[in-house]
Amino acid sequence: MANSPQAKKRARQNERRFAVNKARRSRIRTYLRKVEEAIASGDQTAAADALRTAQPELMRGVSKGVFHRNTAARKMSRLSNRVKSLGE
Repeated sequence: MANSPQAKKRARQNERRFAVNKARRSRIRTYLRKVEEAIASGDQTAAADALRTAQPELMRGVSKGVFHRNTAARKMSRLSNRVKSLGE
């Protein structure tokens, strides 16, 4: 357990940051799940729209430090390839 005032403050900050990051991660996963559901339904226009709304959320997560930039790039690439293949 934290003993010094500085360590106590750091523990409080970590809790707050953890809650914010958890909410951000959950929000991003929701957007990604909507894309997955649109792909599963087979509707390319809905999937493309969902992907367009998910992309800025994912990039915001990168800039806030919730996701690594390569992880986000990989997810976007794989999802966009799957959306593109719906049209064929």
